[in-house]
Amino acid sequence: MEIILMDKVTNLGGLGDVVKVKDGYARNFLIPQGMAKRATKANIAAFEERKAELEKQSAEKLAAAQARAEKLAGLTVQIAQKAGVDGRLFGSVTNADIAAALNGQGFDVVKAEVRLPDGPFKTIGEYAVTLSLHSDVECEISVAVVGEN
Repeated sequence: MEIILMDKVTNLGGLGDVVKVKDGYARNFLIPQGMAKRATKANIAAFEERKAELEKQSAEKLAAAQARAEKLAGLTVQIAQKAGVDGRLFGSVTNADIAAALNGQGFDVVKAEVRLPDGPFKTIGEYAVTLSLHSDVECEISVAVVGEN
């Protein structure tokens, strides 16, 4: 299916690009999320009329993400979990736990923005975590997992 991108999509293209993707990816994810529209003549013409407005919105989103990244850069979050004597956790620390801890400190982060490439943390320690706040903006924070009595 050919679609026109209404926003920058990682590994796919930028604002206004007409790309061909699998039907299910377009129908089930890109179009419902508002990231794309079908590439019909009417939609392409409507996009050309609104192009300046969409570029302005995209620039505002990027600026907001960069401002959030400046606030979050270098932050250390402490998460307490029950652990055994050998330092292994009963359970794990996931991206949802990290997002909840950041929200508790007053930062607006959703779990989809927290990237854990090696999976959830299962032992006590300090870990570097990447937050993907925008397709062009990432920042590093530190997560300290401590044992709870």
